[in-house]
Amino acid sequence: MVKIKDLIVITGPTASGKTEVSIKLAQAVGGEIVNADSMQVYKYMDIGTAKPTKEERKNIPHHLIDIIMPDENFSVAKYCEYAKQAIDDIHSRGKIPIMVGGTGLYVDSVVNNIQFTHIKPDIGYRQELEEKANTLGNKYLYSLLCEKDPQSAEKINAEDKKRIIRALEVYHSTGKTITWHNEQSISVPSPYNSILFAIDTDRAELYEKINRRVEVMFENGLAEEVKKLLDMGVNEEATSMQAIGYKETVEFLNGKTTMEQTVEKIKQSSRRYAKRQLTWFRRNDKIHWIKKDADEIIKAYKDR
Repeated sequence: MVKIKDLIVITGPTASGKTEVSIKLAQAVGGEIVNADSMQVYKYMDIGTAKPTKEERKNIPHHLIDIIMPDENFSVAKYCEYAKQAIDDIHSRGKIPIMVGGTGLYVDSVVNNIQFTHIKPDIGYRQELEEKANTLGNKYLYSLLCEKDPQSAEKINAEDKKRIIRALEVYHSTGKTITWHNEQSISVPSPYNSILFAIDTDRAELYEKINRRVEVMFENGLAEEVKKLLDMGVNEEATSMQAIGYKETVEFLNGKTTMEQTVEKIKQSSRRYAKRQLTWFRRNDKIHWIKKDADEIIKAYKDR
């Protein structure tokens, strides 16, 4: 019998095999999939985001894929709003929601029922920080964050300018750190009975899969996909175009790199991203680490 607020989560690093496992699981338990990948929400961005193919989505409903245009802004708060609507809809039809994706912030925010407080953007201060980043570099902004909010600095990559600026902006606007706001946001208990799984892959094998995936993306037309987005008028600086694979391909199309250099840069960036994902997920002691085996998930879900 399906529990009213059950939620299965399948996460793990890029190229670890989440799509294949999730589809097998959904078929076995009567589930529907809720995307938890921050780039798969964008329309027309299929190859570089490794979206499930139309054939893979044919028999299992997938939610929160292709829901916004590439030039639209999309926040974790908005994702949570949409994800909770999808989960409630799936429950209402007697199905089991299966959240699938490697964006740890999306997963944690839904599972922990994060309550987002709207803090009005301070455009002037944000522009000031942008100018400082342009003249002094991201490391300068990161040093400011280490001074104002060392706890957030431990969690934010030193090159992640967008998140660094947002954390500094919150402190500037409210006098309290984004860490403090985050602590307040988890005061409401989660409505979900969640069970979390992450796919555990040998590091060398994972990196080999990542390298091959990048090669296949170009074989399948990644450069043509990016060119089409640019021709549609999507700005090179749009958040969607800063994704791994897209940013490097834009540089290639602009003649700044060769095809071989571009492929290697994407492979390297993807491997580094996988390493950061693993670091994020390893901190969560609620995650069950499994091999690429849907049967192991099914057993753990039924036996709990």
